[in-house]
Amino acid sequence: MALNTLKNVKKIGKFTLIDMGKLREENPEKFNESGGMDYQWFEKDVRPNHFIYLRHDVNSISFTLQNGPIKENGVNGCQVDDIIHVAKIMLEGLNLEVPCRENALAITKLDEALLWLMARKIDREIRRVEGTSSK
Repeated sequence: MALNTLKNVKKIGKFTLIDMGKLREENPEKFNESGGMDYQWFEKDVRPNHFIYLRHDVNSISFTLQNGPIKENGVNGCQVDDIIHVAKIMLEGLNLEVPCRENALAITKLDEALLWLMARKIDREIRRVEGTSSK
């Protein structure tokens, strides 16, 4: 049920969500009869540009995490705030189905976490160290 809350979500922040079922529909030549994927194609053409993957058939979501500072390594994954954003969307969807005070409080705390991460980013931008390993 929780993953269904992401069915109509196309992007999280600056990242496009990849629905693996739709990827299969759009690229049938990249999959064999038993559903196996051409992993060389995936690693070369899909993974370098996309970092959040949904599989509705097995109720799973996976993330490729940023490895190292962006200015030093380029964008190669998503950040913690992207994962928090996904969790918030899922809770908001669940709260529409089964509203309760605890869900609302959890959503508020996720918003608060996102605000603190944004404050950290702004502070690092002001100090001109954002995207680097400098403290």
